[in-house]
Formats: sequence, C-alpha cells, structure tokens
Amino acid sequence: MRFLRFAAAFLLAAAGAPALAASPAADTSVCAPATYRLPSGRVIDLAASDPGTLRWRDLDGASGKLVAADGDWVSQFGWTGRPDGHRVSLADCAAGRIAFDGTPAKRIPFVTQETSFTSHGTRLVGRLVLPPGKGPVPVVVLLHGAEFDSARDGNSLQRLLPAAGIGAFVYDKRGTGASGDAYTQDYSLLADDAAAALAEARRIAGKRGARFGFQGPSQGGWVAPLAATRTDVDFVIVSFGLAVSVVDEDREAIAFQMGLKGYGPDVIAKAQEIGDAATRVFESGMTEGIAELDAVRARYRGEPWYKDVYGNYTHIILGMSAEDIRTKGAQFRFHTPFRYDPMPTLRAVKAPQLWALGGMDIDAPSAETARRLKTLIAAGQPITLALFPKAEHGMTEFETAPDGSRLSTRYTPGYFRLLIDFAKGGKLADQYGDAAMTRPAGD
Repeated sequence: MRFLRFAAAFLLAAAGAPALAASPAADTSVCAPATYRLPSGRVIDLAASDPGTLRWRDLDGASGKLVAADGDWVSQFGWTGRPDGHRVSLADCAAGRIAFDGTPAKRIPFVTQETSFTSHGTRLVGRLVLPPGKGPVPVVVLLHGAEFDSARDGNSLQRLLPAAGIGAFVYDKRGTGASGDAYTQDYSLLADDAAAALAEARRIAGKRGARFGFQGPSQGGWVAPLAATRTDVDFVIVSFGLAVSVVDEDREAIAFQMGLKGYGPDVIAKAQEIGDAATRVFESGMTEGIAELDAVRARYRGEPWYKDVYGNYTHIILGMSAEDIRTKGAQFRFHTPFRYDPMPTLRAVKAPQLWALGGMDIDAPSAETARRLKTLIAAGQPITLALFPKAEHGMTEFETAPDGSRLSTRYTPGYFRLLIDFAKGGKLADQYGDAAMTRPAGD
C-alpha cells in the first residue's frame, strides 16, 4: 500500500536515491546523508533529494529542499519550491561541520554496521545504525511501504532515530536495492522477512540492544503486526497504515476523495461501482472482469464527475484500453492479498502497539481504521492511537492549490517525537502536536 505509489514507481523504474550533481558549494557526497547537531541540541538531517539538491529534516517536523546558490545552499519551504529564508553552508562538511543559518553544527558520529541475512533462501541487505556510545538502547526495525526504492538509500528514520538515542535497523526488502529475489506484496512472506531482519538486528546489536520493535509505514501497517505474531517484540509502531483490507482501502479512498470534491452519496456510490469493477480485474491478475469494467466505464464516462474517480489503485487502469490491460497488466501482479483482513492479527498481537494516522490521508483514509482501533482499545488491547488531523499520507501537512492538488509543507508536529518516546518505552507525554490521542485503560 499504497498502490498508486508502487505503480508509479514501477512505471518510472525509479530505484534508490537520485545522484547529486556536482556543485560549486561543496562535494555533497561527504555531506549527506548525514545528521548534524547544533549547540542548542537541535538536529538537522541532510539527505539527497532531486538531482543537484538536498533535503533537510528537523525532529520537530520542519523540512526544506536545499538548492546551491552563491557558494552556499538556500532552502525552499517544505516541498513547495518557495524560499523559506534558511541558508546552509557545507564548506566544512568534509571535517564534519556545517552551518545552519550561521550557527555551527557537528556531524553525529553514528555507529554503523552493514550486514546481510537470509530469509526463505533470499539474501537481504541491511544496516544497523546506533547512537554514539556503548550503553544499551532500543532498536527499531524499519519496514517498508509499497515502494520499489532502496530503504537503505531513502529512509531518513535510520538517522533521525539514532540522533534521538534509538538504534535503527534498515534493510532493502526483497526485490529492491541490493536485496535479492523479485518484488512482492505477499504480506506473509514480507512478515517472515521482517522477523529475519529483527533476528539479525538482535545478533549484531548484542548487548547494546535493550528492546526491539517494528515500525511499519503504509503497507508495512499490514506487515508489522503480522511479523509481531511470529517473533518476540517489545513494541510495534504503525505509521499511516490500515486496519482494513486493500479492497476496502480503495473503496474508502474513492469515497473520501469524492467527498472532498463536494460530491454526494449518489455520485460516490456510482464511483465505487467503477472501483468494484477495477477490483475484479486486479484480483484476477488482470485476466478477468475486463468486459465488465469496460461496460461500467462506458456507462459513466460522460458524467462530469468521472474525471475525479481515483481511489488507491482504481485510477491505474481507468485510462487503459482493454487490450492494454490484457497485454500490460502483468506488470501489476505482485501477489497482493487484496482481501486480507488484519483484525484477527491485531487481536493476536501481545506487544504494545502505536498507530499514528493522518486525518487528511486521501490514499489510506483513516476514519474506519481509527474506529476499529478504538474498539480494540476498548476491549483491552494495548494499543495507543494518535490521529493527527491535518496530516496526509506520509504524515506531512500540506497546502491545497486552486486545482485541488496538494503541496507538502512539513511533517506534522509531534509525529517524530511520538515515535521516539514510544520506542523508548517510557510514559508518553500528554500531547503530541495537535494529535487526538486514544490510550489504553490506565495509561
């Protein structure tokens, strides 16, 4: 999950972080990826962004894209492309120093170990990143969404968590990056891979590993709890995941997206007819239900709302001819368990769970998932729910353009701190940003 993102990644053949073009400001290969600490304790993480640019992230959720200018780097607000007034000097980064708005910052000397391990006969490649020092720390095994990219190249939590005193184990899931086998969305297989990753993290962390857990973003929200039923973990974190099936996700996405555009229940029901027909095609591996999809498309194609039907995966084939679906559809066969019901698994997980959801998530709408999680909490499951009302998929906040498109501005305040505090295992704060918190009894 999210089908849109993995389909787009597949079609564009994107893999890994983009290479950085040479810049007169500095050799960025020695500057990023890396994490720096200011004298105030503030953390600035630098990583590759678009070609020739960098992205900085702060633990409070602020972020910007850095573009070389006048020997330094100037920042653009979030993902908007507008200047935000920040400047970064990388002139001394080879010596482990940068300057953020004129304030010096030193590179944090993480303890990093590269490794590989085997799951179901496949070699998977991973990395353990620990905070400086020799003392015991929690370790979070970072799972994956539906992306095709290398997590070792692209997941900034592998540095943000260690900057806050938490170890992180990141690995390329099968079929991505340096790991073997073919890309898959077989949740059971991916859960076994996650359990193998945790075993490897335990092995190489040794005495420094105090407690271990999973963090599953997006599609990883189905995988992490499943993996937690197959190995011993101290905690599970799900970020912008779902407690419904993939099929229900698409139906909910269509309803939420159409509702935001002002359409009523009658139009939404018709749009979901299109989604149901698309589901039959996807579930069959793109071999059945194509005539039925053609019929429902013909029935509604002239309606003014038709152009706004999107969903989570429905949109992928709306513009494809029947022949294209038959001849090109095989590229979308990822062994996705479209009707997997996560609720029995969530009831079976014994470890404490944290679910961080976005109230404005149009890819994985959170309303039904939040309702289901609250029933589990009321029944005594050790689950904490944090619903950030302004966050979308990825836990970013956004601006809405006149055409309805979104531009991300920052990570929602409190999100990173919530993950950090939960992984450490102590009592959570009363509030994280503007999240509505639902906690287990007695917490």
